[in-house]
Amino acid sequence: MGNAGAEFYLHVRVIIGLVVGMSITRSLAHFSSLVQHPARRKLYPVHLAWALSILLAAAHFWWWEFRLAGVSWTFALYVFIVAYASLYYFLTCLLWPDDLAEYAGFEEFFISRRKWFFGLLALSYVADVVDTLIKGHSYYAHLGGEYPLRCAAYLALCAVAMFTTNRKFHGAFAIANLVYQISFILRLYYTEV
Repeated sequence: MGNAGAEFYLHVRVIIGLVVGMSITRSLAHFSSLVQHPARRKLYPVHLAWALSILLAAAHFWWWEFRLAGVSWTFALYVFIVAYASLYYFLTCLLWPDDLAEYAGFEEFFISRRKWFFGLLALSYVADVVDTLIKGHSYYAHLGGEYPLRCAAYLALCAVAMFTTNRKFHGAFAIANLVYQISFILRLYYTEV
């Protein structure tokens, strides 16, 4: 498909941009509301760490999907990529609900929705593996041995997070995730264009 694939990808990028843009917009709007009205909602540092992480992941998603310019496009691939991008929007919505009236604050909300959040987060890592394989063996190989270990570790940690309410575990996972995520991005993509 060659050049036609790259031209088609420009078309696909529009819909990916819309979906990812909704996620980023929702995150930024809710972060700004915390600055505007800090006492209105009871904050939870674990929730804030995950909200920052998903915001960063959505922006990072936009960066790494550039590699799809060189693949042969099918409708199934298009649906998969739109569904994958939509996971970031769903994750954002689970972190930033329209209404917290039923909950004492973000902690109660986050813990009550942890199965959904960590289930979708785990699904995003499965989708990431499929997405990486679609980009080709050389792309997968350039990520090194750390990549499959990273994905397996996240799947295991998400499974634990779905079923535990232990605040120390959730705090440690949120902080370790954010530190690792930033490290992973800087080590793999800092110099790539």
